[in-house]
Order: sequence, then structure tokens, then C-alpha cells
Amino acid sequence: MMTPRRRLRARAEAAVASVVAVRPHEMPPLMSAAATFFFILSAYFVVLPLRDEGAISLGLDTLPGLFVGSLLLTVLAAPVASLVFSLPSIPKPRALVLIHRFFSISLLAFFVLWFVSTPRQPQSISQSSKDGSNEPAGWRYQSWFYIVVRTSFFLWVALLNLITISSTWARVIDVMDSESGSRLFGFIGAGATLGQLFGSLFAASMAWLGPFLLLFSSLLMELAALSSKGICMDGNHGSTELSQTGIHDSPLSIASCRGEQVQNTEADDEMSSLVTSPSSLLQAKKSKPEFFVMFEGFWLILRSSYLIYISVFLWLSAVVSSVFYFQKVTIVATTISSPTVRRRTFALINSFIAVFILAGQLTLTGQILTVAGVTVAICASPFIAASNLVALALWPTWVAVAVTETIRKVTTYVLTRPGRELLFTVVSHDEKYKAKVCIDVIVQRLGDATAAGIFRLIFSSLENKSSMVTLYALPLCFLWLITAFHLGRLQTNLAKLQAASAPTYS
Repeated sequence: MMTPRRRLRARAEAAVASVVAVRPHEMPPLMSAAATFFFILSAYFVVLPLRDEGAISLGLDTLPGLFVGSLLLTVLAAPVASLVFSLPSIPKPRALVLIHRFFSISLLAFFVLWFVSTPRQPQSISQSSKDGSNEPAGWRYQSWFYIVVRTSFFLWVALLNLITISSTWARVIDVMDSESGSRLFGFIGAGATLGQLFGSLFAASMAWLGPFLLLFSSLLMELAALSSKGICMDGNHGSTELSQTGIHDSPLSIASCRGEQVQNTEADDEMSSLVTSPSSLLQAKKSKPEFFVMFEGFWLILRSSYLIYISVFLWLSAVVSSVFYFQKVTIVATTISSPTVRRRTFALINSFIAVFILAGQLTLTGQILTVAGVTVAICASPFIAASNLVALALWPTWVAVAVTETIRKVTTYVLTRPGRELLFTVVSHDEKYKAKVCIDVIVQRLGDATAAGIFRLIFSSLENKSSMVTLYALPLCFLWLITAFHLGRLQTNLAKLQAASAPTYS
């Protein structure tokens, strides 16, 4: 007789199976991955309006500097994350739990710091009394402790978002391959989007809580740590599936969650040799001191043309996305003077976008990735971005910004982001954990910093006409599109070679 808990679980799995093509042994890691991303994104979007409001309170002129500071912090943090995954004494699932738990504790520390750092004047006081605008007074009117806490929190939240998401995706693509990822990444992404929706709505309805939102965000990160333990595949299930099918159609790696130490397979080494030189492979197998292991991710990127293409793709994506971000923040800051209303506005915008993303991920992602392939998926965002840039130049209004932001983010998270993760399913084991974290974290922030410099330079030269800044990003969109097309073709060919070289079972 089934217990109520098992009955509820069976119903939940049946509901999931009705919307995604999932095999029985794939269900536990699929649910764990979706739950982990739900809690991570919930935690992030709960504190995101608080972070943006804190940045605005320092003045709009500080935003480019904050992005540059975020780049410097990620350059230091990415090797440390790679080191955690490289330590032989810490299994990969355990390393992921430790990373999530570390950020959970850090949010508690920021709650204390934020609570004791108070502004010298009410934040509703703005420059409107001086020049008729609603722009905040800026950092010059605040204490040094207030400035340090707000600046540190902005940088730390950006780091939390990149490190936790990249580390979790590294674990997911180590468990799944290109075929299973095409079917399941959409549902996993839906878990993240549902987390964005929940976090945004919670932040919007509870904006009056202020720094107390950090306590709830810390709890959500701890739940993410607990959920991440299930992102694995029990070896017994994998073996059963192989023996039942008679061929190698199991899309999941056969790995145990109990202190697993996954080793590169012959097929994995063969795939790595397709994008790297043989001499590099021999050097990579040599033992290195732990200090140098921290920087192995950079070396893996430099010796692989495939990973360099991925880095260029992500850098261009980050530059264009940051241009849109600066426009959104500038418009909100200059039209809304109340900090509470600004936090609620940011949260409502995120909630509105999340609804469309969630619907697309549950209904379109799996089908498009399976039928159209990764090339179409990653080419969609640069094409839409170029169209949006033209639209904003012709119609520089708040409504146009809201519409283009929605279209851009829906395209990104329904198609391009799952397709981007599929790019890493054809690389080696070390490249998934070490190089991927460096690419996702450092290259992302390098793109943000580049966009910050471009925006500051062009925005001032155009006499603060933000709508015209978008036209200068148009050539980058075409370069982004060309890179995406070439990268998609490379991934498709490598995936075919990987499938052909996979062992078969009788």
C-alpha cells in the first residue's frame, strides 16, 4: 500500500511526465535540478530590488563603476570556485552544497550590516529640490559605512547569481548529455523562471520589509543547498535502463550521489581531443599543486578554440544585455522618486516577464531544441536584440522599453539560455566544472564592464540621450549573430561525433 507521501510524489511525477518527455530514471535528477534553480532564483530576485535600490541611492553615475568592481571581484572568485570542484577530498555533489550554503550564510551577514547602516538623510530626498529631476542625491551625502555596505552588497549579489547558477549548471550538464538536455533543459529552466516569478512577487508584496528580505533569501539558499544533493543518477537505475533498451540510449551519466568521484571516460577524452591538442591533454593530466589548480579553468579555455568561441558568444551577449539594463535603470531612476515604489516597480517588471518565460519554457523549449536544434536557439537572441535596438531608436518611450525588454528576455531564457548550456555537453569533464565556471562568471562580468564603459562614454557624448546609445550596440549584435551560427554548427557536429563514439550494449 502506498503511503500518502509516495502517492503525492507519484502524482507529481505523472504531472511532470505530461509536460516533458522524461524517462523514469531521469525523474529524480530532473526534479532536484528544477527545485535547486527555483530556490536559487527565488533567493536572487527577493533581494534584487533591494540591491538595485541601494545602487540607485549612491547615484546613477556610480553604476558603471559598480559593474567594473563586479568584474574584479569575479576574477578573484571564479578560481576559488574551480578549486572547490577540483579538491579530491570533496565530491562534486558535496562541493555544490558547500557553495550554496556559503552564500546562504553570507546573506545573513549582509542583513546585519544593512540593518545597522542607515542613510544620513531620508532616501526619498532627491535632487528634485535642486534641479527639478527625481534623481537621487548620491553617495556624497552618505556615510562611508553606508557606501561600503551598499557597494559590497551590489557586488556580492551579482557574484551569488553567477557562481551558484553556473556551478549548478555544471553539475547538471555533467549528469546529462546533449540528447537528454534537449528534452529536459526547458523544464529545468522553468524551475528557475518559477523561482524568478515567486521571488519577484514576494519582493513586490513585501517591499516594506526592507533588509529583512535578506533573511528569507538566506533560507531559500539553504533550501537550494539541500535540493542540489539530488542532482545525480543512481548507478543501478542507469544500468537497468541500458540492459532494458539494449543500446546506449540512457542520457544520464551513471554516477552515485554518495561520495562520487567521477572520472573522465575514454569517450570523454576523445571528445576533448576534438577541440584541443593532444599535447594539451597530456599536460592537463599531470598533477598540479592546488594553488595552480585554481587557475586551470583559464588554461582550459585558452587551449580550446571551441571554448574561446563560447567565451566570445557570452561576452557579446553580456555587452548587449547590459546596455538594455542601463536604459531600464536610468528611466526608472529619473521618473520615480520613492525608494519603496522603485523596489516595487523593479519587482513587478520581473514578475511580468517571468510569466511569459515560464509559459514558453514549459511549452516551446523542448520542442524547438529537439526539432530546430541548438543553432536556431542561440541565434534567436542576437536577432531579436538587433530588432529591439532599432525599435528603441525609433520609439524611445517607456512602453517601448518594457515591450522590448520582455521580448528579449523571453527569447533569451526560452531558447538561447538552454541552448547555451547544451554547448557544454560535448566538452570534457574538467572543462564542464573548471572552464565553464570561469566562462560564465568572468566573461559575463567582463561584458558588463565593457558595456558600462561604452554606456558612460557614449551617454555623455550624446548629451544624456539614452535612446541613441542603442544604435552603437547594433554592430555588436551582427557579430554576435555570426558567432552564434558558427558555434551552433560546431556543437552539432561534436554532438554527432560523441553519439557515434559512444559504446553500445548488447
